Amino acid sequence: MNLSGGNRFEDFFADDAYVSLKNHLYNYLLRRHAIRKCLQFQKGDLILEVGSGLSPMMDDSERVVYSELSFPALRTLKRRQGRGYFVVADATHLPFKAGSFSQVICSEVLEHLPEDRPALRDIASVMKPAGSLILTFPHRRFYFSVDDRFVNHFRRYELNEMEANLKKVGLETVEVRKVLGPLEKITMLMVISLISVFGLFCKGKRNCGQGVSSSVFVVTVFQWLNRLYCVPIWLDARLSPRCLSTVLLLRAIRRN
Repeated sequence: MNLSGGNRFEDFFADDAYVSLKNHLYNYLLRRHAIRKCLQFQKGDLILEVGSGLSPMMDDSERVVYSELSFPALRTLKRRQGRGYFVVADATHLPFKAGSFSQVICSEVLEHLPEDRPALRDIASVMKPAGSLILTFPHRRFYFSVDDRFVNHFRRYELNEMEANLKKVGLETVEVRKVLGPLEKITMLMVISLISVFGLFCKGKRNCGQGVSSSVFVVTVFQWLNRLYCVPIWLDARLSPRCLSTVLLLRAIRRN
């Protein structure tokens, strides 16, 4: 993830239990599944993942370049994954030659940037002609709420707005997919409320919550619950109209 200021989660980047929990969240699993279904695999071509953070969409592979502004996050990712190329880079100043990549993944990144258009220009510039961008983003401005502020979102997008932004940098949208629906938004609002209540309860208690994240049992239960919860969340996204989707996936092609 690419942030302009301090990252409230950086203290946890070296905690393997935290990373394991984060990488088994239902919304992350569904987003990764949707992105991989859109990939057009071509032998030998490099894939750039912009703002990979601790939770990339691609597994360790010698074909993937992971770029991330946070050095602690990238260091942890490299230690856990091993293979691939790891580059500390700002999404608005990508240090790659023009036309370097046939495919670029940018998932849940643009909404974290104070200025998103420079990032789109840089992404388009490093793509090969006829190369594709797979982009996911939080959808519908009216959904913007406390959960967005909690994870440092600057904005949500309308679909036509995002398509117009892509067109301005020479990218043509060729596919739109629903990833998450209203149930995911309701779930996140409930989770943030519980976190707030838990924080008030633990205020002033020195040992509150210590040791929970390291429990193998807790981690295992958390992983299985999230896998099970993927089913109703996936069904909700499929059955809800696109105008109510909370996260959309776009695949865009560079025409020039």
